[in-house]
Amino acid sequence: MSTRNPTTRPATGRGIPPLESGDRLTRTEFERRYEAMPDVKKAELIEGEVYMGSPVSHGYHGEPHFDVITWLGAYKVGTPGTSGGDNSTVRLDPDNEPQPDVLLFVLPDYGGRVRLTKKHRYIRRAPDLVVEVAASSASIDLGNKLTAYRRNKVSEYLVWRVYDDAVDWFVNRAGRFDPLAPDPADGLLKSAAFPGLWLDPAALIGGDMPAVMAALNRGLASPEHAAFVQLLASRRTTP
Repeated sequence: MSTRNPTTRPATGRGIPPLESGDRLTRTEFERRYEAMPDVKKAELIEGEVYMGSPVSHGYHGEPHFDVITWLGAYKVGTPGTSGGDNSTVRLDPDNEPQPDVLLFVLPDYGGRVRLTKKHRYIRRAPDLVVEVAASSASIDLGNKLTAYRRNKVSEYLVWRVYDDAVDWFVNRAGRFDPLAPDPADGLLKSAAFPGLWLDPAALIGGDMPAVMAALNRGLASPEHAAFVQLLASRRTTP
């Protein structure tokens, strides 16, 4: 908890205390303070503790983040019934309201478990895939965030440790995050939650986006992806 006396903090202009890193808050109070600070671009509640965003490096976060969006965005385009987001607010549970760098999920109308709140269109329930680009945030992304995502049954969790030139992809099996093993035939990481979502991790780390997209395009052309698209279409309901 913050060591400052809350009564001495500057107000937001609405008589509401501002968010500060280290505050221990309920999700309701976190949202109240966050909504009163429109200039704040990113704040997260992880295991009941507030984490505030810091200045973002282009080379260590901005560009890698953009590359992940390019990869997942292309998968979304080729897979009707899926949706993705960039820094979308996710209501996981009373102690956790993160803004994942990137996420992907099956739409509710296609049988997905995610729901959107009526007022703010926040995401409720765990997305199927969460991606965090971890530079200085690696200890959080592989610590409390990993615990929160695992406990709330995020199906797959990918962490790109930019400083370490490493990609960790976890699959939730019976409440445990197990590392996703590369396909021994081609060395690619292949999603279990999203058939056809293939990744060449070395190409991603090296900034070779043509190779990243070539691997993905092979996945999109695979029989398992075609079967997944058919499955989603069969589950579609009319609102």
